[in-house]
Amino acid sequence: MSKLRLIAGLYALALLGAAALNYIPGLTDEQGRAFGIFALDIYDDSLHLLSALWAAIAAWLSARASRAFLFYFGILYFADGLLGLVTGSGYLDLGIVNYGIVDLPFGFKILANLPHLFLGGAAVLASRVFAREAP
Repeated sequence: MSKLRLIAGLYALALLGAAALNYIPGLTDEQGRAFGIFALDIYDDSLHLLSALWAAIAAWLSARASRAFLFYFGILYFADGLLGLVTGSGYLDLGIVNYGIVDLPFGFKILANLPHLFLGGAAVLASRVFAREAP
């Protein structure tokens, strides 16, 4: 199995884990915030489940499909994290549409958007580093 397919498969598992956060006892506080930082709603859960499905299908298909997934997923998620840093709302979960610009402390914005920035950046990097596996 190529590294690209393995990484896409790991992304599928990570995204399934993100979708499950609201449903694991003890991970959310009384306001419904995961780890006391961000509240996940049906839009977030749907986004994570669809992204996990995309990752799993890409990993199953080929190294080329996995590379495409990692690149496009990475761009979308990283840009969503950047928008979240600037406005307090992302676009992938329709937050910018539903809530508009939200005035939050910058430290909170960093913590809330770090998962998308990290996952997106790492995905684009992996798509480039292992590009030779998928001509």
